[in-house]
Amino acid sequence: MKLYGIASITILLLFLVQSYFSGQEKLVISQETSVENILIKLGEKRMDHHSNLIRGASVKAGEELVKYGITKDKNGRKVKKQSKHFVCTSCHNIEREDPDLRVSDPQARLEYVYQNGLPFLQGTTLYGAVNRSSFYNGDYEKKYGELTKKARHNLREAIQLCAIECSQGRRLKNWEIESILAYLWTIDLKLGDLNLPDELLTDITSAIKNKEKNRELAKAIKAQYLSGSPATFVKPPEDRKEGYGLTGNPQNGELVYKLSCLHCHEDQRYSFFELDDSFTSKEHLTNHFHKYSNYSVYQVGRYGTAPKPGKRAYMPLYPEEKMSKQQMEDLRVYLEQGAE
Repeated sequence: MKLYGIASITILLLFLVQSYFSGQEKLVISQETSVENILIKLGEKRMDHHSNLIRGASVKAGEELVKYGITKDKNGRKVKKQSKHFVCTSCHNIEREDPDLRVSDPQARLEYVYQNGLPFLQGTTLYGAVNRSSFYNGDYEKKYGELTKKARHNLREAIQLCAIECSQGRRLKNWEIESILAYLWTIDLKLGDLNLPDELLTDITSAIKNKEKNRELAKAIKAQYLSGSPATFVKPPEDRKEGYGLTGNPQNGELVYKLSCLHCHEDQRYSFFELDDSFTSKEHLTNHFHKYSNYSVYQVGRYGTAPKPGKRAYMPLYPEEKMSKQQMEDLRVYLEQGAE
């Protein structure tokens, strides 16, 4: 009986192993296959920020922290809210927001989020964040200084920086960081997100099926998406009455206003300063465009506002890659026409 039992277990294990590897080969041809998994099979090093599911960490807890800023610990008790002012989705989408992942084009992004029912935000989407290798790039060093050095190539540190500085909240515990990472890996880039030519897709499938390590193919895959989001801080126009000297498009400006400004300010969602689609709101913003005040879209759009004691919520700035000069002028002419 013992020999029979051992033999049965051995056969079962062999069947499971065979099924596992057969399942892996089938996954290669799926549009839902993880880009990370494909890169590893082609010989690339595994990303350093895979989640360590330490005690208390879970995908569910990570998703709740990202969306609501609060979750339950391993004992089922609610944790202290991460921030009283913002959650991750205040400034970041959790869905894809660019039609072409190889470029950071604010106008293409605006049109894409409009078509897909998403807001137009200051921060880069968290979708595919785990596939990136650099964070707080470009001019964010001007804002956060030495803090960016630890976060630039370390997603755990980048999440912590965002929790403390960007959301003006508390420091995350280790299990909370690992939970967030676990959730982010559920919204990593998939094969179907990349605009891969059929010939390249065929070569990749063949290489993985034959268990070939091919760094050139891996490099070709990585060329299909940005390894980090660029960030260029720009100033308001020198003459705020004249603006940037561009002809504004009110239809485009309407999209900017409704998908960006109202995302935070309508019903005071994330701001004490309330805006809506009324004449009064548009008139107020129009009258302050040329001024040097926190009611000037030029001022707060390009410089943001700073957290203050008793009022930690603040206005994040828009780098040029998140709102172009043209879009700023589009917004201005839309508001001016609405204030007439």
